[in-house]
Amino acid sequence: MSTAKPLPGQLDPSRKLRLSRDHLLDLLFQMIRVRRFEEKCAELYTREKIRGFLHLYIGEEAVAVGVARALNDDDAVVATYREHGHALLRGVPMDKVMAEMYGKETGCSRGRGGSMHLFDAQQRFFGGNAIVGGGLPLAVGLALADKMAGRNRVTVCFFGEGAAAEGAFHESLNLAALWQLPVLFVCENNNYAMGTALALSQSQRDVYVKAEAYQIKAERVDGMNVVDVEAASRRAVEAIRQGTGPQFLECHTYRFRAHSMFDPQLYRDKAEVETWKDKGPIVLLTRWMDNNQLLHPDDLQRMEEAVAAEIEAAVSFAESSPWEPVATLKQHVSLPVNDPLTPPPNANSEPLETTYREACHLGLQEALQYNDRAFLMGEDVGHYGGCYAVSHDLLAEFGEQRVRDTPLSENGFTGAGVGAALGGMHPIVEIMTVNFSLLAMDQIVNTAAALLHMSGGQFNVPLVIRMATGAGRQLAAQHSHSLEHWYAHVPGLRVLTPATLEDARYMLWSALQDPNPVLIFEHAAHYNDKGTLAPCPQGVNIDQAAIRRPGKDITLITYGGCLNKTLAAADALSQEGIDAEVIDLRVLRPLDTATLVESLSRTHRAVVIEEAWKTGGMAAEVSAALMDKAFWELDAPVGRVASEEVPIPYAAHLEVAALPQVDAIVQAAKETLRGGHE
Repeated sequence: MSTAKPLPGQLDPSRKLRLSRDHLLDLLFQMIRVRRFEEKCAELYTREKIRGFLHLYIGEEAVAVGVARALNDDDAVVATYREHGHALLRGVPMDKVMAEMYGKETGCSRGRGGSMHLFDAQQRFFGGNAIVGGGLPLAVGLALADKMAGRNRVTVCFFGEGAAAEGAFHESLNLAALWQLPVLFVCENNNYAMGTALALSQSQRDVYVKAEAYQIKAERVDGMNVVDVEAASRRAVEAIRQGTGPQFLECHTYRFRAHSMFDPQLYRDKAEVETWKDKGPIVLLTRWMDNNQLLHPDDLQRMEEAVAAEIEAAVSFAESSPWEPVATLKQHVSLPVNDPLTPPPNANSEPLETTYREACHLGLQEALQYNDRAFLMGEDVGHYGGCYAVSHDLLAEFGEQRVRDTPLSENGFTGAGVGAALGGMHPIVEIMTVNFSLLAMDQIVNTAAALLHMSGGQFNVPLVIRMATGAGRQLAAQHSHSLEHWYAHVPGLRVLTPATLEDARYMLWSALQDPNPVLIFEHAAHYNDKGTLAPCPQGVNIDQAAIRRPGKDITLITYGGCLNKTLAAADALSQEGIDAEVIDLRVLRPLDTATLVESLSRTHRAVVIEEAWKTGGMAAEVSAALMDKAFWELDAPVGRVASEEVPIPYAAHLEVAALPQVDAIVQAAKETLRGGHE
């Protein structure tokens, strides 16, 4: 133990940690290493070697260095968009970090992520996140996976004080405390959320107090004092490993450089910055060690030379590294699904008279019974049995670990599902209705769909999200949307719309074998549908559309809530001698155009029917695909039937008028057969 005496207002390592000179030198070296790397990045930015948003960590090095010293190799780190230092300290090689800053193929994310999205699966570094607070739910999910698997690991999540105003912050802390998860939240409070001072943006400026409100053990430390940060981190991590649940550190620090290289810094004066620089982490530790004869004359020179050599080698590596070939642009969007899929259990059972609801229930029950890593999570899925009673009785059968009621926090628990998937679980997240999914769109689109690509193929997200969709139940505008096509727009997602009893039961089993995020939209009007659930020994192909009714005169293309109406329209047309083929898309992404083109090559006419609005909908996409791939097969323009371009009204007669009905489908088919619309 050091016997050195502290100076007033300076470091006092003797009462915090058992420190040696070597330990202190290493702390100093790592801070200098991060500082000089950042300074080189700033220089390279001005030379246009690094582009995009560049957020520098200069002045905040003590936080990352102190926390990193408390972690084991198998712990996980989730960082922010100011994460270069976190990556280096986590063990990501500097040459790979620099190459990523350049956007080169040899970068830690293959040049796909850049400055804000550094990833390294080997180091369990789950990356930066360009969305403020976006990493918090992810960290919660990683910690949840560890707890469910019985692993004694810690997940650390870094974020700035600006994130404490985000809903994701509160949702994540609440979930972590509720489930007593092994996660350490580290708030790097640098006083400014971009250019807005904390005093101007948050009524409670002590961020750790917000954590205490969720019954999380919280502590505020001097983020310029690396020894204090390390000591506090070690205390927190040790407590987490002992099973006490989440911990929270607020590290009061300061960034000496602008928010980003685009920032003119008009919101603070130079005197303030200079005052903070005088008590910066490197100055503070160097001064204390020098005053206590722990810093030898050549120590700093040796450190600077070693860092300079490492940076020079990293720059040389980045400069000489190749750019990724354009030919591989489409790689790492989705992983291939195993072919063939494992057949579902009990698929050879006798035909069963049941409802769509019970078919969905059977699918969930079998997933939980035969997949040890699967669990169900969402609002009211347990004790209530789900808003539409799909998960009834599953809590009693599988227990609270496998069937988890969540708070009303769609972004939080969906993001936790993403993190749990990264942690090796197979989460099934239920969002009560498609309207509520808009609250989780950040995690679905910005994280789940993009992570594989941004990480250069390192992190896939085997997540299934179920939700009820559609209108027809007099629930008015905010509970009647059909938004499947919004998600079908996003690369990296698979979008399924089961409309038959067989798909309702077996699509989930197939989806859980997909290594990518899968969204399943169950039309709420189907839940009470009755019918015969047929055996399905091969399961459901989640790459292909299905021909529900063969025909030769016209192709009616639909999905979800419009399937039954379209089949009824085909029956009505048959009474007039018109033989209509009905195709159920059932997979909106990836779209099975081959089945559509093959049908059109026989019928030469098509009408697309959907419950969503016509403008920008799936019907428009299908029509364009047919124009691209089967133009010369068309004998008439592709017809479209969709909902009226109004929010879905409450009154029954107006709701009926707003939605596609059988007579409208019949009329559109006849007009198309006549050669065009009147």
